Amino acid sequence: MKEIILDGKIMTSVEVTHDYIKNTLDFPNYYGGNLDALWDVLTTISKPLKVILINKIDLENNLGAYGEKLLEVFLEAEEENNNFSFETKEKKK
Repeated sequence: MKEIILDGKIMTSVEVTHDYIKNTLDFPNYYGGNLDALWDVLTTISKPLKVILINKIDLENNLGAYGEKLLEVFLEAEEENNNFSFETKEKKK
C-alpha cells in the first residue's frame, strides 16, 4: 500500500490546500480543486492508498469550517472506497 503524508501546516488557504493535495497525491489535471472534486477522485482510487495527515490542528486553525468539511470528505471517502484509507497523526516534536 502506498502511503502519502499531507501536512496541515502547508494548507493555509482553500486554493493552496487543493493545489497541495492535487500535487502531493498526483491527481489528474482535470481535478476541480473543490470538495466535490476531491470526493470524486478519492472514491475512484483503484490502487491501495493511505493518506496520513499530520498537523491537523494547524489545518483546522488555517481553514476553520472548511477544514472540518475537508476532513469529513477524507473520512467519508475511506468508508466508500476500500482502496483508500485516511488517518491523522500529530507530528512528534
